[in-house]
Amino acid sequence: MIQSFATPLIELPDSRQLLEQLYRERTLQPFRSGQTISLRPNELWVVCRGVVVLNTLHPTGDEALLGVATPSMPFGLPLTWITPYNAIALTDVDLLPLTVAEVERSPALCQGLFRHLSRRLQQAEAFLALSGCRRVEERLKQLLILLQHEVGQPAPRGTRLQIRLTHQQLANAIGTTRVTVTRLIGQLKQEGWLAIDAKRHIILH
Repeated sequence: MIQSFATPLIELPDSRQLLEQLYRERTLQPFRSGQTISLRPNELWVVCRGVVVLNTLHPTGDEALLGVATPSMPFGLPLTWITPYNAIALTDVDLLPLTVAEVERSPALCQGLFRHLSRRLQQAEAFLALSGCRRVEERLKQLLILLQHEVGQPAPRGTRLQIRLTHQQLANAIGTTRVTVTRLIGQLKQEGWLAIDAKRHIILH
């Protein structure tokens, strides 16, 4: 039996209300799906709509998936030591820019961002736990379960992942090859563990 490392995350209405107030007062910056998001040393981005994928590149040129930022989650260079660190809009997104200085000046904003940053920490630890799974199939299942908690939407036959990661991106996230991921997804479809809808989104049963 597969044990899930991910647990459902509790909504935090107070911090969400604070951020929504900021959304109304500030001009959001839109990015189209697939567009690279510029990162600056003293600036954070907060996702207001959509999903952002975070990754890095190994010296070999291989891409490594670091996580996904969903609504209300902050990301940016002040929150990482990873180099290079890339952020790409996985869907159309609206982002709120915040400087580190203005966050430090607002205790309420610090508290609100801390709560959503803790979600990023939980996600990062779940990604780390994947590496402890010896079997590639188990790592893939755990990754999909993690994504289910982060970006899952109820569907008639289960939970639909609202983002589409390529087989190569999934392979990079679990340390295997694209061919292996393609084979395993086909196997999991045959077993009834998942399905693919008409728009190529994964549905977990």
